[in-house]
Amino acid sequence: MESRLRVQGNPIQPMLVMFPFGLFVSAAVFDLVDVVGGPAFLGEVGYWTAAAALTAAALTTVAGMVDLWDVRAGRTRRTAVTFNLVNAVMAALFLLACLIRADSPQRGATGALLATELVALAVGGFGVALGTRLMRQFDRSPVEASGFEALHGVAGSTVEIVRPRA
Repeated sequence: MESRLRVQGNPIQPMLVMFPFGLFVSAAVFDLVDVVGGPAFLGEVGYWTAAAALTAAALTTVAGMVDLWDVRAGRTRRTAVTFNLVNAVMAALFLLACLIRADSPQRGATGALLATELVALAVGGFGVALGTRLMRQFDRSPVEASGFEALHGVAGSTVEIVRPRA
């Protein structure tokens, strides 16, 4: 299977997932510090970090849908669909936490909301493992570059849209 959206021959969507996942982790850390007695403003920082992560997750989902458009039935399609569903579940749990917090004046976290976020991160960890599997299925290069060879061409990298072969 060929991904339509690629950078340096690698599909974009599994790489993009790291942005919302990292923001979700950061939001959970801010909320953890808020719950255990840290400064109250960290709860609001956690809320807005989760909101930014939800925006990034929405954009990542669009890239995933573009990649799924021409995928034939088989192992790669099942993995890609599962990958997208797992990431959607993670985002939905964080969205639920954000919606509950939206009405509070300081948007601070509670223990129950933090627990929801931690469950979402566990689900997201499974998504990261699936993303790794997808990257390996998409990988076309027999040898992975290391050291300075890995940096070759990064400065002039472009995003390419590839039409699937008939």
